[in-house]
Amino acid sequence: EQLVESGGGLVQPGGSLTLSCQASGFSFNRYGMSWYRQAPGKERELVAQISHDGREVNYVESVKGRFTISRDNTKKVVALQMDNVKPEDTAVYYCGRKWKGSDLWGQGTQVTVSS
Repeated sequence: EQLVESGGGLVQPGGSLTLSCQASGFSFNRYGMSWYRQAPGKERELVAQISHDGREVNYVESVKGRFTISRDNTKKVVALQMDNVKPEDTAVYYCGRKWKGSDLWGQGTQVTVSS
């Protein structure tokens, strides 16, 4: 069972970035999935959630209207489209298995928003 994130990097304020999380070793389409982030000196924060079939999504207030979570159950991938990014979005981003209370994590991917 494994989750592997990719797509992080340096982006300017107002720019866009797409994160991907490749799942393997478990029945991906049976699980809700989520994206979290952790900034230096702060606790890990739940950012976005998506149900097992993609029909239900939820976002933390600070990213609503800017971030979009999606999934492709055929490819076993969950993505996070980040638009109009802000410096406060700088963090390590993790995908987690389950809608809430994740029991499996990826290694994380660094996102830095800076001019």
